[in-house]
Amino acid sequence: MSLELIVDVRPNGVWLALLREGKLIELHEERGNSDFAVGDIYLGKIRRLSPSLNAAFVDVGYDRDAFLHYLDLGSNFNSLNKYTKEVIRGKQSVPSLQYFKLEPELQKEGKIDSLLSSSQFVMVQVAKEPISSKGPRLSSEITLAGRYMVLAPFSSKISVSQKIRSHEEKKRLKEAMEGLLPKNFGAIIRTVAENKTAEDIQQDLAQLLEKWDTIYKNLKGSNSPKRILGEINTTSSILRDLLNADFSNVHVNSSELFEEISSYVQQIAPGKNSIVKLYDGRIPIFERYGINKQIKVLFGKKVPMPSGGYLIIEHTEAMHVIDVNSGNRKGADGQESNALATNLEAAEEISRILQLRDMGGIICIDFIDLHDRENNRILYEKIKLFMKNDRAKHNIIPPSKFGVVEITRQRVREVTEIETNESCPTCNGSGEIQASILYAEEIENNLAYMIQDRGMKGFSLQVHPYLDGYFKKGGIFRSMQWKWYFRFKTWIPITPNTAFHILEYKFVDKNQEIIPE
Repeated sequence: MSLELIVDVRPNGVWLALLREGKLIELHEERGNSDFAVGDIYLGKIRRLSPSLNAAFVDVGYDRDAFLHYLDLGSNFNSLNKYTKEVIRGKQSVPSLQYFKLEPELQKEGKIDSLLSSSQFVMVQVAKEPISSKGPRLSSEITLAGRYMVLAPFSSKISVSQKIRSHEEKKRLKEAMEGLLPKNFGAIIRTVAENKTAEDIQQDLAQLLEKWDTIYKNLKGSNSPKRILGEINTTSSILRDLLNADFSNVHVNSSELFEEISSYVQQIAPGKNSIVKLYDGRIPIFERYGINKQIKVLFGKKVPMPSGGYLIIEHTEAMHVIDVNSGNRKGADGQESNALATNLEAAEEISRILQLRDMGGIICIDFIDLHDRENNRILYEKIKLFMKNDRAKHNIIPPSKFGVVEITRQRVREVTEIETNESCPTCNGSGEIQASILYAEEIENNLAYMIQDRGMKGFSLQVHPYLDGYFKKGGIFRSMQWKWYFRFKTWIPITPNTAFHILEYKFVDKNQEIIPE
């Protein structure tokens, strides 16, 4: 299993595409403003309490109040609350918890108004990003995620990932952690820590303790609302969580970000920074690795499958609904076997789409009816297998008698929606058509202006693949590209871009920066 990360730096942000065996499985957009991301830690101020909901609404600087439920306070809230107050007032003179006296753990059944009051300061961590009209969902169970562990202040518990099967390895990791953890800190040992040395774990722990020191410094004398600690960017987060022997390449089209990512990979996995490669090709990086095409195929309402079947995906306020259709698929072994084969193919594709679009909440999948109970069992087991690599928490209910499978998937941010429909390229939705031949003349006039009037050289033309074929059709002496060469005495490279609509074009310089017309 080969994993590749493609990083496309654009003027308005950074796009990240994670590929498994060349197939797109995750797509992220990183904007300049990354406030209120999952994992960010804030000093918030209680706006009001809601005893009926057993929750509080907290001001963390977002335009809507964030939501903090009693059950999200965490068992160590009393200790965290005491620490927060003492640091702000200057009574806690060091970040270390060595001499900090822990408070009794919080009871699971309690009332939030007995712990909090209006205008009180409280340290919180973003558990869910703002979605639609809702503000962030908060937690006061503060944790710091590293590569090999998750550090839990005000705790003494050490737990090991259930995905580590070996009892001997679990015992070794626990013993190593017991000897390294400072007093009043607990930890969750992650799956990637398996077979790692105590030195590797100690280095990761040291970095997390530095983050705790940063929290202390930013908290001291602070007023709410204020971000105390920001989560690392999405690129680093993906590398931190997924970087292993299966990770083959990281391609990035920005020299500045290339240096930053190389340094980070060297820090978390010494010796593996050679997998980070700077892309400087003329073709846009998402076009070079076939990502634009996959986006257009996988983000539409109708998603085709290789066998001829297809999926219809609808998003409502309450849930996502997916309908599986066999289309023009034909099987020689009868209706039942054909239905099973289509369902299994659909199950694999759906597991990828859920992760790619980051679809959360309730997902109902209407598979093709299977009459054999054994086939339903096979389908259910395959769905669980395909969903195994999904990092979001999820639950799967076996097929009902109507062939419907229900999945609940953790939702921590808004579902990724990309518009795949295109406006009419000739009328832009106006209903009035202009002769398409004028577009070729328009491009040629722009070329004349750029070359003859502005004296520009070394640029190229990006167009839709249909226009690319049209301009190159006819070969030497007959194609439009050669006619331009003989007219302007310079060769104009033309590259196709499937992200463009059919009559869209752009001029770009050597650094792939768009040249304004």
